[in-house]
Amino acid sequence: MSPSPSADQPPVAARSAYTERLDLPWWLWLAGLVAAALLAVEIWMGASGVRAWLPFAVLVPLTAVGLWWLGRIRVGVTDAELRVDDARLPVRFVADVVPLDVAGRREVLGVGADPLAFVVQRPWIGGAVQVVLDDPADPTPFWVVSTRHPVELAEAVLTARDALAATHPTAGEPG
Repeated sequence: MSPSPSADQPPVAARSAYTERLDLPWWLWLAGLVAAALLAVEIWMGASGVRAWLPFAVLVPLTAVGLWWLGRIRVGVTDAELRVDDARLPVRFVADVVPLDVAGRREVLGVGADPLAFVVQRPWIGGAVQVVLDDPADPTPFWVVSTRHPVELAEAVLTARDALAATHPTAGEPG
């Protein structure tokens, strides 16, 4: 009897159900680069020598790198986890996911916000999701993650959680 074909193959990488990059809108790039150029002109102010070109050679590229860094965060859902930048949340610990609009995000992150919550918030993105956790070993009550598509992200997390629970009935039990 020969082994099944799947026994010889390495496991397939986790399938991505949702991915998004929280990059900056074009108008923030424009405003940032214009501000850097104006600051470089202020430093230059008609001087000669190194002061003529150094502010432009330093400030504009540094601003571009800073703007890229602000928009580097990636949000994704795979078969088994929610990924937000370097943070990973196994979907088996997800109790519920609530899509939030601007007002809902403001309420969740407002004056009465829980200081133990995990928050990745980008002010230029209106929507967010609140991922309520069910893990007795973790003091974090919920995650709040900015997203341009809160309903789609919520559906992807809940679908991954339900699929994991269907294939691994004990995976839904925290522990």
